[in-house]
Amino acid sequence: MKITLLEQAAAAGAAAPGPEQALRALLTPLHQGLGRRDGTFDLPEGVSQFFVAGAFMVTPDQDWHMLTASLDFPPEQERLMIPIGAGHPGRVRDSGTPLHLLDTEAEPGAFKQYLKTARMGSAIYAPMIWQGRFLGQIVMAGRARKTLEQADFEVMRAAAPIAAALWMAHSGDDWLAGIYPPENGFRVDPMGM
Repeated sequence: MKITLLEQAAAAGAAAPGPEQALRALLTPLHQGLGRRDGTFDLPEGVSQFFVAGAFMVTPDQDWHMLTASLDFPPEQERLMIPIGAGHPGRVRDSGTPLHLLDTEAEPGAFKQYLKTARMGSAIYAPMIWQGRFLGQIVMAGRARKTLEQADFEVMRAAAPIAAALWMAHSGDDWLAGIYPPENGFRVDPMGM
């Protein structure tokens, strides 16, 4: 079933007219279909489960990871900008390897909250690498802990090279250079919110 989800996501991305639209089209089915959606969640009373997804692209000056193709991030964080070496996005860039945090609270002090609305409990970061160059990373996070499981991690890892190819096929670097620095950039401190 998850392979069908990835097939649908890749086809949607290939049909999109531009780089950000391609990444959003690729990520939308994954955002809607990955992660544990039903059952009891380890959340405070009155807090609901939700997911976010997007791509953090390395800016032309190599100073920031800038959010593109955001799904369910707060509107004012449409262009969330994280210092290039900060938090887990920085760790993924430095290592070039994907990262799965089943429970972000299991890494006290290491997980930095950059999302304005909530600290996410489970997260996946999958690097987009093109011919040895780190372009950025696709990400997905769930509010509740232990809701993005190993099978979800595998799908996101498989989607990352597709995301890199879509980015390059749609001249993503040129697009990014044309909008950077964004007027609506939401720059965060390396230590988080």
